[in-house]
Amino acid sequence: MTALTPELVMKGYRSGIFPMAERRDDPEVFWVDPRRRGIIPLDGFRISRSLARRLRRQDYSVTVNTAFEDVLEACADRTETWINDPIRQTCIELHARGEAHSLEVWQDGALAGGVYGLSLGAAFCGESMFSRRTDASKVALAWLVDRLNLAGFTLFDVQFVTTHLESLGAVEIDRRKYQALLKEALTRDADFTAPALPACGQEVLQRRTQTS
Repeated sequence: MTALTPELVMKGYRSGIFPMAERRDDPEVFWVDPRRRGIIPLDGFRISRSLARRLRRQDYSVTVNTAFEDVLEACADRTETWINDPIRQTCIELHARGEAHSLEVWQDGALAGGVYGLSLGAAFCGESMFSRRTDASKVALAWLVDRLNLAGFTLFDVQFVTTHLESLGAVEIDRRKYQALLKEALTRDADFTAPALPACGQEVLQRRTQTS
């Protein structure tokens, strides 16, 4: 089997495919090209009343690229995971190259939730997220979508639509439409690290309300 490398992973994503493993201790990976792809339209993220209340609270803070490996490990720390060691190591290398990013949510000085993914052109491919506190992953996604909009991203790929993601606005599109959106996104530039973090969740909420 061909070794997984940052170059191979990025080539795969630019082609519309991504690697997964059967389980954490499986040394091999396989490539996935879903017939139906999950995306969150960047103008269609849904903020429920309960999430809006959570965003307004002042009991959390958000950082970017501060604890990438911790977020990655938290995402893999579950009974069933597709993140094996080759994928983990490759993601760490991609982060060092500036192609993989994380967004962290902190409460009481501890990592409460987060999300990580890969950026290529104006596409952001969300890999995984986790939550140790109520709604922490939803808060992370709200801040992430705000960041992607500010940075000029045009495509937020979430691979598969779950009930959780569907409640936040995720939709399924067919492979042909996804390929068209990806092709367009790859012709554009966006910088995940460029936007300054909002002062508070209320700012995130206001921007979302203004674009609804």
